[in-house]
Amino acid sequence: MPRKSQGWITFQASEEERKILDGYCQRTQRSKTDILRELVRSLEQPDAATGPSEMPTPFKDEREEQEFLAVQRDFAISARNLLRGKITAIAIDGVNAELTLAIAPGVELVAIITVASVERMKLAVGKEVYAVVKSNSVMIAAIAP
Repeated sequence: MPRKSQGWITFQASEEERKILDGYCQRTQRSKTDILRELVRSLEQPDAATGPSEMPTPFKDEREEQEFLAVQRDFAISARNLLRGKITAIAIDGVNAELTLAIAPGVELVAIITVASVERMKLAVGKEVYAVVKSNSVMIAAIAP
């Protein structure tokens, strides 16, 4: 099967652009694929009915980027998948809370955490957060034919 039909994107970058990307990847300890995926997800997707997307951009300013890099350095997170999103819903059920995050236009991620964590981190609808995904396997299920 050709790579293009599998979702591969290939492009040519100048030496300077490659150095910039390589340097950023080293500073953030993230792969080129992770960086480029986040960039693509951050692109504004205007909707005819609602206008420009309300999705978060990668960084509002240099201070925010430096804060993000400091968090990565301070916590030394081993997970390679760090997804920025905005909390769109919090459903509390006993000791657990189900958080729904908008991570890209039309893409949501749901996480289950404790209510204590919601309170400790002062999480609320509209707050920008990061989902840290660490998984050594992904399983797919389908209804048997």
